[in-house]
Amino acid sequence: MSSADQRAPAPPAVEAEFDVGSTDDTLPHMIRDFAALGDVYRVLRPGQARETWVVSDPESIKRVLVGNHRNYTIGVGLDRVRVLVGNGIIVSEGELWRRQHRMMQPMFQRSQIERFGPMMAEVTRRRLARWCDMADRGDACNITKETSETALETVLRAVFGNDYEQLCDQGGSNPFAMLSEETNRDLRFAYRFRQLGKHIEQVIARREAAGAADMQLDWLAMMMASRDRDGKAMSHRELIDEIMSLIVAGHETTAAVLNSVWYLLSWHPEAERRLHAEVDGTELQDLKLSTLEALQYTNQVIHEALRLYPPVWVLSRRC
Repeated sequence: MSSADQRAPAPPAVEAEFDVGSTDDTLPHMIRDFAALGDVYRVLRPGQARETWVVSDPESIKRVLVGNHRNYTIGVGLDRVRVLVGNGIIVSEGELWRRQHRMMQPMFQRSQIERFGPMMAEVTRRRLARWCDMADRGDACNITKETSETALETVLRAVFGNDYEQLCDQGGSNPFAMLSEETNRDLRFAYRFRQLGKHIEQVIARREAAGAADMQLDWLAMMMASRDRDGKAMSHRELIDEIMSLIVAGHETTAAVLNSVWYLLSWHPEAERRLHAEVDGTELQDLKLSTLEALQYTNQVIHEALRLYPPVWVLSRRC
């Protein structure tokens, strides 16, 4: 992102020039610089009159994305994301962003989100049964991989509904599994991921051909039925870009938070005991947002994970 707000004093700067996100040693660099310089710091990009501002404080991120968002525009910091998701809502701006936001906003109303509660619970129960079997056999459980796969299946079922099973049957496996199986996010990965758009195109075409006979209540159906103020639907290209955005953003952020929570609980058995006691004492058969919001201690644990392992937002501006 680039910023027009230059009234505040500049944060501390890293001594060595470095292009954040361009190499495999980015994370060690950021961990070291975060420990030395704090929640907000600057990095000068090599050979360019451009600074990268790395922001990891949740309140500062909220200021950029919500409170003071009009002073910021999407810039070079998200160019790599655009390679993955095209011109979806997480990278678009201006009138296109406003149009897509208006068309997609109803998807995220509480009543719409709660419709996916039974599906989320079922995915979790099947995954829990798998973990119990592994524990009984004494097998090691890779929580990072498991949370990633769980989040990916959940978001794919929310997007494709009944077409999820058919999507996986086409090649005998989940074509989007690369998101969980591979850690690199380089240009080669981005190219391969973009090729998955053909699977989305096939689902869209099949539903259009079926018409009213294939009415579903998943996110893809809601986007296909949505109309802008001029009565126009999203094009196939727009639908694919938005679905790609939902899959990437919905999967990786959720998996990262779950992974952090489990990691912290492994170091704090008393906190783990209290969390289990609260969850075990709550009726979760009819999963509602109000029920989850009432889990006060569980939500405190999640917020603590976000505080200790916060999301990172990268801002870039010319010096």
